Amino acid sequence: MADIPKNEARTVKNSQVEMTEVVLPQYANVLGTVFGGQIMSWIDICAAVSAQRHSRCPVVTASFDSVHFIEPIKQGQVVILKGQVNAVFKSSMEVGVIVFAESPLTGERRKAVRAYCTFVALDTFGNPKGIPDLAIDGEEEKRRFLEATERRRIRLLHRKIEVKHVHKNG
Repeated sequence: MADIPKNEARTVKNSQVEMTEVVLPQYANVLGTVFGGQIMSWIDICAAVSAQRHSRCPVVTASFDSVHFIEPIKQGQVVILKGQVNAVFKSSMEVGVIVFAESPLTGERRKAVRAYCTFVALDTFGNPKGIPDLAIDGEEEKRRFLEATERRRIRLLHRKIEVKHVHKNG
């Protein structure tokens, strides 16, 4: 992928990531399904690569805003994670990740998990740094951007409430 000058907006396509894993026995619980924490670890890696592709600098996980486990994923199945940046703010960005479970015998895929993560870009001193804008193209990308902006508004509101609660109950 060609590097884009830091001052130019980058497309959603520039940030897209696809990862593949196999649910090995060490990743499965006593029910034969993958541990939720293992899925979250893979989501974090997929989303971090996506955020780094957009920002072209080190990134750290700021939050997992939501993780929805839709369907169980069984031992022996193939896990496909697809991530992309949905919205960019000053130094942070939201990355959406969809996780599919694939039968290795039939190739049938089903959506198993959906997650939204926030990452912060860092400069060489470990401080938040500004990142390129996200060039929105088409109705689907616009919808994702608007939904991400609303999730950010709610996240910041929750943070403000949490800070008040901590100061009040010290």
